[in-house]
Amino acid sequence: MISSAGGRVVVIGQGYVGLPLAMRAVEVGYDVVGFDTDKDRIDLLKRASTFIDDVDDAELTTALASGRYRPTSDRSALAGFETAVVCVPTPLRDGAPDLDYIEEAARILAGHLMPGCCVILESTTYPGTTEEVFVPILEAGSGLRAGVEFSVGYSPERIDPSNRTWRFHNTPKIVSGVDAKSTAVVREFYDSLVECTVPVPGTREAELTKLLENTFRHVNIALVNELAVHCHGLGVDVWSVIDAAASKPFGFMRFTPGPGVGGHCLPIDPTYLSWQSRRALGQTFRFVDLANDVNEHMPDYVVVRAVEHLNRRHKAVNGSRILLAGLAYKLNSGDARHSPAMSVAKRLNALGAELCAVDPLIDPAQVPVGVQMVPCAPEQIARADLVIVLTDHDAFDWELLERHAERVLDTRNRVRAAGVERL
Repeated sequence: MISSAGGRVVVIGQGYVGLPLAMRAVEVGYDVVGFDTDKDRIDLLKRASTFIDDVDDAELTTALASGRYRPTSDRSALAGFETAVVCVPTPLRDGAPDLDYIEEAARILAGHLMPGCCVILESTTYPGTTEEVFVPILEAGSGLRAGVEFSVGYSPERIDPSNRTWRFHNTPKIVSGVDAKSTAVVREFYDSLVECTVPVPGTREAELTKLLENTFRHVNIALVNELAVHCHGLGVDVWSVIDAAASKPFGFMRFTPGPGVGGHCLPIDPTYLSWQSRRALGQTFRFVDLANDVNEHMPDYVVVRAVEHLNRRHKAVNGSRILLAGLAYKLNSGDARHSPAMSVAKRLNALGAELCAVDPLIDPAQVPVGVQMVPCAPEQIARADLVIVLTDHDAFDWELLERHAERVLDTRNRVRAAGVERL
């Protein structure tokens, strides 16, 4: 049951995680300050212009018109909050988690902490970050004690961009705190936003829960990716094998192969687990390292398959016109972060291919050098020596592609036509 809401909330970071949270908080009745240090992003938000899949311009317009959503880069606007949620990126740098954004957010908030307030970290990170890194900065900057004078908790984000079934409000939310009181306060806040909260014993458990979720996906995707390579060598249809296995009503969960992994979680998050294992235990997390190896090399494998496909027709990659269908990392999303399609494009470009691409959702600014964006039109499809399906957007006219493409390498099992070779 979602309780009624009210009060002042600050959301640090207005990206793929923070903006949907801010919109939901406005919807249920909070006064929300959406803070981001990226002034260009804030200017877009003030104009009700979206840049992510899960919040459209109409939703932004409604939030702004309510008077309860204020996007800003002005730190003074953070004063007087009751709850602050930190949703900033935690990228990998040289194989290690970069906590600079978390640390900066803590320093920014510390100057505005008041007794009785609550601060929640949502950024994905390794176990121990909340209590060993985040809390000391808050305490040092405010002179207040966490768990005594203010509450602190960790609640990992579970945003799945472009998922129209599981949205922010109906996805169960893991909640935790540095003590029992903090956990209760954090849970009360999220109970006002989502349909179900799941408390765990402490912040370390919550931090590790996020890593387990994404490592599970990463490892299983790597399993079917390696199986796809193996099946091709055996002359076996991997998609038929997966379909057959998925008929088992217990003990199996369906995962499908593709050109690799990307996005805001994979393959970054599982590497936190491997990094901490080496640091704390002196040993590697072997499943993560193996999965990284398999998934990172899938773009190379797609290029090898493309080369083989062209060679069978006595064509070289150099000079061949290759049409890439999809550049985003997943279907129905315009998100190109760490997209394996981009890696495929860069490798083919280096081999001298004449590359063009169709993707109705991606920002043109994200298109790599050497790739020409073209409309999904019969003449563009027919001109291609090879079409490679890398992202299976529902918005594509698949029937058009099937009618006009002579040769297709389909890494997503979407095209049904003669001349199609599947991963």
